[in-house]
Amino acid sequence: MKVEEFKDILYERDEATGIVMVTLNAPKRKNAMSFITNLELFYAVDAMEGDDGAKAMIITGAKDPDCGDPTKEAFSSGGYFTPKLFTDIPEEVRNEIDLTDIAAKKLCLKLFNFDKPVIAAINGLAIGAGFTMPLAGADLIYMSEHAWIEFPFVGRLGILPEFALTYFLPRMMGFQKAKEIIYFPKPIPAQQALEWGWVNEVVPHEELIPRAQEMARKLIPPEGPGLAVKLAKRALHQPYIDAVTRALDVENQGLNQTMKSHDFGEGLKARKEKRPPVFKGA
Repeated sequence: MKVEEFKDILYERDEATGIVMVTLNAPKRKNAMSFITNLELFYAVDAMEGDDGAKAMIITGAKDPDCGDPTKEAFSSGGYFTPKLFTDIPEEVRNEIDLTDIAAKKLCLKLFNFDKPVIAAINGLAIGAGFTMPLAGADLIYMSEHAWIEFPFVGRLGILPEFALTYFLPRMMGFQKAKEIIYFPKPIPAQQALEWGWVNEVVPHEELIPRAQEMARKLIPPEGPGLAVKLAKRALHQPYIDAVTRALDVENQGLNQTMKSHDFGEGLKARKEKRPPVFKGA
């Protein structure tokens, strides 16, 4: 897949700096991430790997053109699952999508093994995969003052997290706190995420992208020692690849089971009807 063929994301390389802006570009669904989005993100990384002029990636979410309220922006509202996605895409693209890879193992490992710097600019709500993806794949995360996070997996939808959250979160928070966060979903404001060490900085909304660009420039030539950054990232990540891979496999096993359950169906129905779910534990 070529970058010119992307539909769910925008891929724009600044020729002067080598910074690639990757924008989750489905604002009418709050930039929810489908299997197609994940495939395009995979190929965005792939394109950068083969392009010496592409030096750093910034990921952000598209603004809704019909809403000018910065407090209502979305980085991503999480996973987007609908059979309609597969009716209008070429067969060769469908053949590349593994519907059993609900934990996004393919994309997660592609990002985790990517040598070039990745910065996430979280401009609004980041629900589910909207935060697990940058947590697993970004070297630095900057959040707008208006942004917030939520993990609805277990407590609202009756499913497991993805993008190896079950590996990363206990190592950041300790087991007890990680379990509390995963089991009992609630909105987590940007400032709380900063205090917990999930993000690097919370900035005024209008300064978010300029701040991400500023920090990207400090990681790449001529301002940053690109080779040392690449090798340091490799040294930091490589010892954990096997463990992250195993966590993704276990998440996929659990997700494939729970997404066939009564509880997942009830979770989706309850969300649509805007009521608390009534789970059966099956």
